[in-house]
Amino acid sequence: MSLTDILQSRYSVRGFLPKPVPQDELNEIFTAAQRSASNCNVQPWQTLVVSGEKAKAVSNAMLAEIMGGKAPYPEFEWNVKYQDAHRTRQFGSANALYSAMDIAREDKAARNMAMGRNWQFFGAPHGIFFTMDKYLGIMGAVDLGIYAQTLSLLMKERGIDSCMQGALGQFPGPVKEMFNIPEERGILFGMSFGYEDPDHAANAARTEREDLGVNVRFEA
Repeated sequence: MSLTDILQSRYSVRGFLPKPVPQDELNEIFTAAQRSASNCNVQPWQTLVVSGEKAKAVSNAMLAEIMGGKAPYPEFEWNVKYQDAHRTRQFGSANALYSAMDIAREDKAARNMAMGRNWQFFGAPHGIFFTMDKYLGIMGAVDLGIYAQTLSLLMKERGIDSCMQGALGQFPGPVKEMFNIPEERGILFGMSFGYEDPDHAANAARTEREDLGVNVRFEA
């Protein structure tokens, strides 16, 4: 499968089979991802991959904070108020997902339950927390984005699906405590991955992409 084919076929998967990815295959994927580009080759990503009982334990710990009414407390700036076309696309994405799941806009309870699945890794056997030293700021965030995209494409090449999740950076306390992540290192975002459950309604959701001229300007 070519890279173009992978990009055309990939979408965010929010319903997974419990089947884990073999460790040997994980080692190959994450080794290949070490070739990701980064500013001045600083390679700032410190990647925590959780599976099995550890994934269940950290999921339960995050959910306990949420169910206890704790407000999100991300370590990096996530409070973006989308405007204009960005807000329109955000609404379009949410509408595609909830429509696929047959959840009405006014059904707050069902929407909250669907949102809560973020911290259950959407049923995936594996989750990733992308962390970096906090002082790196926006340049480190750029590098982590490149690295995460590389991982996602390498996975798709092997038939492994994924979903990028800002939500996994919203309740860092239990993760940092459980896995002894030092205070100077922050959790930026996360990703769930594994094998798609083709029968899960959320996986029917699709989002649109803008025409080239909307986002790209050529000058010569």
